[in-house]
Amino acid sequence: MNRREHLAALLATAAVLLPATKLDALEARMEEADPQYGLLGQMMAQPGKRAELVAILSEGTGEMPGNIAYLIGEDSANPDAIWIVELWESKEAHAASLKLPAVQDAIKRGRPLIAGFGTRAEFKPVAKTGA
Repeated sequence: MNRREHLAALLATAAVLLPATKLDALEARMEEADPQYGLLGQMMAQPGKRAELVAILSEGTGEMPGNIAYLIGEDSANPDAIWIVELWESKEAHAASLKLPAVQDAIKRGRPLIAGFGTRAEFKPVAKTGA
């Protein structure tokens, strides 16, 4: 898969998770970025608390140095599950983000709303090849 195909696959995933108004901005960022570290994970909220958990997780992610994309989507088969896709400049940038006050606050407020975790995968985004 070349760079353009890889970006298209990531943007197709983003199209499912993001409103159209944010998709163009993400596409522009990804064209210029060179992500070296990625995470994909499923999180289960306490019953009936998914929207509240999504709101909290969304608040703490606006200004994370080294973050290229942080997408949250609602699982269509499980009313309490969400999926999170993250692209980072490096694994170290991700680790550093966990120490940010806004992220620490989101973790503290979100933790009681989390019932558990599902699939989790770390991955290396496909390297840039071609145009």
